[in-house]
Parts: sequence; structure tokens; C-alpha cells
Amino acid sequence: MVWRENKNCCRLGETGSLRERRKAVNLIELRKYWYILSLLVIIPGLISLGTRHMNFGIDFTGGSLLEIQFSQPVTDTAIQAVMADQKLPSDSEIQLSNGNMAMIRTRALTQDESNSLVSALQQKIGPLSLQSDNKVDAVVSSELMRNAALAVLIAFALMLVYIAIRFEFWFALAAIIAIFHDILVTVGLASIFWLQIDSASVAAILTIAAYSVHDTIVIFDRIRENVKVRKKGEPLDELIHYSIMQTLTRSINTVMTVLFCLLALILFGGVTIRDFMIMLLIGVISGAYSSIFNASPLWFDFKRLRGESAATR
Repeated sequence: MVWRENKNCCRLGETGSLRERRKAVNLIELRKYWYILSLLVIIPGLISLGTRHMNFGIDFTGGSLLEIQFSQPVTDTAIQAVMADQKLPSDSEIQLSNGNMAMIRTRALTQDESNSLVSALQQKIGPLSLQSDNKVDAVVSSELMRNAALAVLIAFALMLVYIAIRFEFWFALAAIIAIFHDILVTVGLASIFWLQIDSASVAAILTIAAYSVHDTIVIFDRIRENVKVRKKGEPLDELIHYSIMQTLTRSINTVMTVLFCLLALILFGGVTIRDFMIMLLIGVISGAYSSIFNASPLWFDFKRLRGESAATR
């Protein structure tokens, strides 16, 4: 068979020999390796989640977050010493950026405690400017966590229903598993790299799910179009492989343009959004991978188990 191109899309033609196509590497035949590669990334993440847990921000744990800009370079050791004098927990987290910008995360502070800390920092380190002083109570944080989980579940359910109506149930199931794969990869690596998880991370997870399912639907749509012109006896795995190849350039171009933007924001966007952007970067890469190497092979396995496909060679 050969490629046939029209003004709307590139479809498989109906001429040529299947033997020529069988000389190429078949991505679907190699699906067990793609599954294994996914597990090699997911399992360490699950182990980290079970042992180290997550680095939840004050949105989920409660506490105070102060963002302070000093007029001269400062070290985290100097800030920690001042906090120790103020009887604040030794496990308080301090993040520095640009040499003079500090983000301090600690237990929930009263207004007097916060003012006292700022005054002490100004006296012992030097002039400063308080950029923000946020406080989240534990009751509010637990409600945010419930709402975050509910938002993700609702998004999953709506996508499952939509894809099942737009395509079929087995397409929907394969897409949801691929999205679940992306979330496990993102959350697992966030635990390994100790990225901070806050309310913005929920937005990152939903964005990753949307990106992943969009890329998957493009491939599924090409598979569906090619199934309509499938020759009798033509192996389904070959049809899926060539459907993926027809959309591969589009998938690569899309993910690369997104990656360039995310890398720029990670490098130059500042510390306040860095963890958020790193999570998006991980999720976008995982989403591109799962759309190509997980979703379509899963659909093929579902069809094969139901006896609805020609056997692989």
C-alpha cells in the first residue's frame, strides 16, 4: 500500500502490497516494550509516594507563606538563624531566587508573629520589602484537597462519556488509562523531585489531562477513518501503526512548541512558578508518549481480546 494525500488529510491508499508495509517496524508489535517503559517510570514514583509522600504546599497543609525581597544578596542560613531566634520550626522551608528574593514557608503565623519576623529580618539582615504574606487554615486546606480530587474525578468522567459517544467505549477506556498514566508519571516524579504541590498543581494536572486526551483523539480519529477503508484480512495492528505515523509529525511539532515555552518559563519565569512549570513539562512529555505508545496499543489489545481484529503476524 502507498500513501495517498488529498487537500483535507493524508489517508492510506488502496493500492500496493501489504508485504512492502510489513518491512517497516510496527509500533503496535512492540507495545509490550512501551508498557514496560511506562512501568519503569511509574513504579519508582509509586514507591516514592508510599515512602516520602508528597511535598504539599500550604494550600493543602495549612501554614504561612511569606515572599520577601531584600535590598542585597542573602543566604538561607542567615534567614534560618533569624527564624530560630523567633522560635519558629527548624523544618521551615526557605527558597531563594535571584540572590535577594526569599520565599519562607512555615507553620501558620499570627499577624503579630509575622510582623515580628519581618522586623527581625530587617534588623539583622538589612532593608527588605514584603511582597506577600499568605495564610491558609487547616480546615480550608482539607476542603481544597477534597475539591481538587473531585475536580479531577469529574474531568475523568466527562472525558470518558464524551469519547465513548464520539468514538466508542473501548476508545474511551484506552484514552482514560493513558491519562491516568500521565497523572501517575507526573505525580510520581513530583514526589521523587520533591516538587511543591499546591492549588496550582491541580490546574497543572487538569491541563495535562486535556493536552493528553486532545493528542490521543487526533490519533483515534485517524484510526477510525482508516478503519472505514480497511481491506478484508488487513491486520489491525498495521492499520493502527500507519495511522500513528500519519499523525506523528503533527504530534512532534505540537509537543516541541509547548516544550520550548515551558523551558523558557522554567529558566526565566522565577521561583514562584517553577515547580508548576516543571510539572507541566513532565506531563506534556508523558502525554505525548502515552498518546502514541500507550493509548492506541491499548485499544488494539481491547479489540484483540474481544476477537475483533486480525491476528498480528
